[in-house]
Amino acid sequence: MQTEILEALVTGERFEDIAQLLCRRAEELAPGVVCSIVAVTPDGKLATVAAPSLPQHYSEAITGLSIGPNVGSCGTAAYLGEPVEVDDVSTNPLWAPYKDLILPLGLMACWSSPIKTRDGRVAATFGFYYRTKRGPTELERAIVNTCVHLFSIAIEHDEAQRRNHALAYFDQLTGLPNRRSFDDTMFERIVADDPAFGLLVVDIDNLKIANDTMGHVVGDGLIQEVAGRLAGVVPNSAYRLGGDEFAVLADGCRSHDDLVAVADTLMRAMREPFDCDGYTIIPQITMGGVVYGVDGNNADFLRQNADFALYHAKEIKRGGYVPFEKNLRTSIALRMSKIRTVDQALNDHRVLPYYQPVMAIDGRAIEGFESLARIRLEGGDIISAGEVQAALSDPSIAFRLTDQMLKQIARDMRSWIDRGLAVKHIGINLSTADFYRTDLEHRLSDAFESVGVPLNRLVLEVTETVFMDGPDDKVVGVLERLRKKGVVVALDDFGTGYASLTHLVSFPVDIVKIDRSFVHRMLVERPSRLVVELLVDLSRKLDLRVVAEGIETEAQAAWLMELGCQYGQGYFFGRPADVAATTRLILGGSNAAAATKAAPQKRSA
Repeated sequence: MQTEILEALVTGERFEDIAQLLCRRAEELAPGVVCSIVAVTPDGKLATVAAPSLPQHYSEAITGLSIGPNVGSCGTAAYLGEPVEVDDVSTNPLWAPYKDLILPLGLMACWSSPIKTRDGRVAATFGFYYRTKRGPTELERAIVNTCVHLFSIAIEHDEAQRRNHALAYFDQLTGLPNRRSFDDTMFERIVADDPAFGLLVVDIDNLKIANDTMGHVVGDGLIQEVAGRLAGVVPNSAYRLGGDEFAVLADGCRSHDDLVAVADTLMRAMREPFDCDGYTIIPQITMGGVVYGVDGNNADFLRQNADFALYHAKEIKRGGYVPFEKNLRTSIALRMSKIRTVDQALNDHRVLPYYQPVMAIDGRAIEGFESLARIRLEGGDIISAGEVQAALSDPSIAFRLTDQMLKQIARDMRSWIDRGLAVKHIGINLSTADFYRTDLEHRLSDAFESVGVPLNRLVLEVTETVFMDGPDDKVVGVLERLRKKGVVVALDDFGTGYASLTHLVSFPVDIVKIDRSFVHRMLVERPSRLVVELLVDLSRKLDLRVVAEGIETEAQAAWLMELGCQYGQGYFFGRPADVAATTRLILGGSNAAAATKAAPQKRSA
């Protein structure tokens, strides 16, 4: 028997089949005995696993009973953790509630032994029923000892397999099926007769912010809460794909109207706030969706199209749902191509700063430089960050780009200081992504002060959009603290975006940079001229310095100087150049700046 049971385990026989085999072999070794194996569930209830010689109705009656001190032989043995011998069911109080269930079967006595795992937990019981009022013989005790030992091995083997299956097919944080389960289920849906389903790819908004600002306990709590709400709306159809991403398979969907109804229900399920670790949070999700047959017929194509819809939703409808449309493949594929280009350039350290001079318009002296990101392609060509602007809408790409720029700018400034070259300040462009983390001050200090470059040499250039779209009031708060350390703040591209004059007062800025679009048109269009005049006059009255961007002609520079604009930047004064050319420019002063002038062409700044 022992060899047969162990072989069944090794060959992967089902747990229930092994239990049935063990009972039958025990009954063969002990003629006249009726054998049963009853499992103990995690919530302390009995569940018949094997009882080949007992009628079905008896096994069903046992299943679901709670273990306790007076629950027959098996329930009591499981409760006490020790064997229970009842040699007369008709008179023993343990069987009083159940004797009418067993006596009609002609069974008069029952002996049950607990089956324990290595850690001492009772996982099941092994029972012998007798047709006469008696206890076990010595031979029967030996048989049961062997059976209990063998089945304890079977239980631990089964539990190990279940744990491995759970690790392989279920997410440990949420309990939802994982990506592997999702892939298997998608295949089953597609090969079924007349498939009808939709796929929603769901992304938790601002999970990274929650992790960074409130801690990973809150971040994990947010993931669990969203998972629970998804599963509550679509039981057995929600999957965690990883990180902040989930999938929902919506059965019965044949059109986008059907899928929109499911998406709306999921959105409504997220409206209620919940408390986690002292914070009150309202979950927000963004979704993209596809319908089988309408948007594709194979798993990879459907998943890719759903991802395209999700990417598009993040760009135009964050916190909402966007269905897939065919034209998304082209636009998103182009964006993803640009993201890959920039990502690989960052990995290969092919991002480098170019510097464009900021000049005093009256004396034509160099007042500083604006640093502009350039990317060296694998073939050697240099392109501006603007040519891959779509990639910078990815926060992680934008963050990494700034990080590499900071380190290289600090290195270049240190080199100029060591050579005794006077560089008053360097402008650095920041994006919204740079404020989502709480470490901008540390990043600047680590990059510049660590190499001996004082922070008062920096001008942080921030657009109105960054001020307005940044996380809560963090942009203003961070910049105010940095200004106290000597950092200068410039409101970049002013006149575009929100273009509110109140921002000149409410934002903590020292410099206003007039957007190039107004400078380009100011000599030919009255409205643009009036805007420039207003901004120069208002900035002067608010004691703000003004830089006009995009100056390309002598006439533009002359008119701005007459207007009282202090500083200018553009191809008229100098094109963006690498560190070597910029060093030569600094050494040559304003004459070198004049030498860098070029005929107007496509702007790369």
